[in-house]
Amino acid sequence: MMDNAVSQKTPIMKFVLPVLVLIIIALGGLSYYLYTELGNLKKNPQQAAQKEVADLLNQVGKLVVLPEGENPTVATVADPEKLKEQPFFSRAKKGDKVLIYTNARKAILYDPVNNKIVEIAPINIGNTGASQPQP
Repeated sequence: MMDNAVSQKTPIMKFVLPVLVLIIIALGGLSYYLYTELGNLKKNPQQAAQKEVADLLNQVGKLVVLPEGENPTVATVADPEKLKEQPFFSRAKKGDKVLIYTNARKAILYDPVNNKIVEIAPINIGNTGASQPQP
């Protein structure tokens, strides 16, 4: 009678044991990968930010011709309600990206969720047209 009970559990154990071993191996591999990535991030913290900007420029570059020879300043819209009075940000949403090209004097508002350019506008930096008082 006892042999019958043991023989019924054996097929289940033949299935469960390999699955558990595979799960343990997968978790070990994932742990190693995350540990090495954390180590790389600690060595070069700017690497993740640079990759994010490069990916962003790749996506936006597919939609519009970007100024060449200049790396933009990138910002993320955090609170669009505070910016609504500015025409450039009138259709901005939380999470939209702003690419500011100072030399080309352009600003680009990009919606990464919908993969669309929301707005492109010229920017005026500094007092380029101000005249100096004469003594």
